[in-house]
Amino acid sequence: MNPWLRLEAVVAGYERPVVGPVSLAVAPGEVLGLAGPNGVGKSTLLAAILGEARVFSGAIWRAPDRPVAHLPQRVQRPHGIALTGREWLVCLGARTQALPVHLQRILDRRIDRLSGGEHQLLDLWGALAMGASLVLLDEPTNHLDPVHVRLAAEQITALAANCATLVISHDQTFLERVCNRIVTLDPLFKEPDHA
Repeated sequence: MNPWLRLEAVVAGYERPVVGPVSLAVAPGEVLGLAGPNGVGKSTLLAAILGEARVFSGAIWRAPDRPVAHLPQRVQRPHGIALTGREWLVCLGARTQALPVHLQRILDRRIDRLSGGEHQLLDLWGALAMGASLVLLDEPTNHLDPVHVRLAAEQITALAANCATLVISHDQTFLERVCNRIVTLDPLFKEPDHA
């Protein structure tokens, strides 16, 4: 099956390169994990895929006319907004049918009164269930205790069959549980300084 996302020797960053070269492809129904130490450029690579970071060399190809969903590492929680979980999912464009029990229980609660883990799981469902063809998940287990990490893994496994999914996580066990393949990014090679 043809990939819905392909990177060919991508070197990306902002003012200067911070990641690359990276080559990978993600096909429909596949969950690809991105691993590597802090600062190696995993989130920057997602930003480049979204067109928010500079591509210094290489190429990024996304299937045309395919919607993209993105769960950022630091989800902004709307405080003081009297939306229920159900209304929040509608705002995200996510379906509310076939919700797992742990999300059904919070659908009628205000989102500004959810715990960090509950809100993270709701946003994760939103990213996965909005009908996007490409789903980019940046540290989806942030703010989650072990029980919620297991629930997050179940959500990804249940919903990733119809999209190409790229997951960043520092949790190797989580990546091994949800991903078909894992790519480990290495630090960008830098020329030695000559004084």
